Amino acid sequence: MLDKLQSLRQEALDALAAVKDAQALEAFRIRYLGRKSEFATLLRGVGKLPKEERPRAGALANEIRAELEGLYTAKKQELAGWRQTRTAVDCSLPGRRTVPGHPHPVTRMMEEVCGIFEAMGFTVAEGPDVELDFYNFEALNIPSHHPARDMHDTFYIADSVLLRTHTSPMQIRAMEAGEPPLRMIAPGKVYRCDSDVTHTPMFHQVEGFLVDRRVSFADLKGVLGAFVAQVFDGDVPLRFRPSFFPFTEPSAEVDIGCMICRGTGCRVCKQTGWIEILGAGMIDPAVFTSVGYDPEQVSGFAFGLGVERIAMLKYGIDDLRLFYDNDLRFLRQF
Repeated sequence: MLDKLQSLRQEALDALAAVKDAQALEAFRIRYLGRKSEFATLLRGVGKLPKEERPRAGALANEIRAELEGLYTAKKQELAGWRQTRTAVDCSLPGRRTVPGHPHPVTRMMEEVCGIFEAMGFTVAEGPDVELDFYNFEALNIPSHHPARDMHDTFYIADSVLLRTHTSPMQIRAMEAGEPPLRMIAPGKVYRCDSDVTHTPMFHQVEGFLVDRRVSFADLKGVLGAFVAQVFDGDVPLRFRPSFFPFTEPSAEVDIGCMICRGTGCRVCKQTGWIEILGAGMIDPAVFTSVGYDPEQVSGFAFGLGVERIAMLKYGIDDLRLFYDNDLRFLRQF
């Protein structure tokens, strides 16, 4: 009996080594581990052995059966894993194309705007998004009763701490830190309680200013005219409308011909054919006084433009909120 068990064990091991697929494995199970297998027949014969031989034959039979069942399970898992891998990876298929990333259209526009002014000799300065009331309002000649200070226009963090509503505070910080001549732009994020097709609660602005002796409004018009001509690659209708800002006097709003409708009128330009792109003016003497400059000795101009609005016009987009929807169908066009 012992010899037969050992012989059957070796035969089973050789048969299992030759198994290459699930069908052959199932045939192995039926032949060597099934209820009517040769091994089961030998096990039933253990009870007919002499009493003194039964324990040894039974122990060997159980050992061989456990070994074969373990090897069968391992082989089954091996074949399943090989089949799964073979199904998941087909080396004959072409590789999947990796789509490279690219800058967001607002980032591209910001870099282009800054590049144009840097070529004119303006330096770039960045400041904090969380700003003090003094730099955001008071030093810029915006009095405490001005509507811009109200909660419905400004995001306040504390009584005198807020999310900056423009990047103009960098104008004050730069003049406090240095003496004229100064020629600087301040790009960055700004925050206002506003949302429609041409406004978002957070947007990007570029503040620019130049301070020196004998700076005139003609200098301001020359700089902004050159900027508009470069950013829109050609002759674009441009106009200056008288306006009011607390920190500039005289002040103007600068419009260009609507790039969406080409001046015929649409919802973006509110049927006027013109759309505002920035505010500008000569720096108010009160601002110079707040930083210790003598307004009789120096003069300067300042301007502020919304990057998203410039991008809307340059790329022909009729809703500013598309920049922040994160729709890849939109972003991949850039």
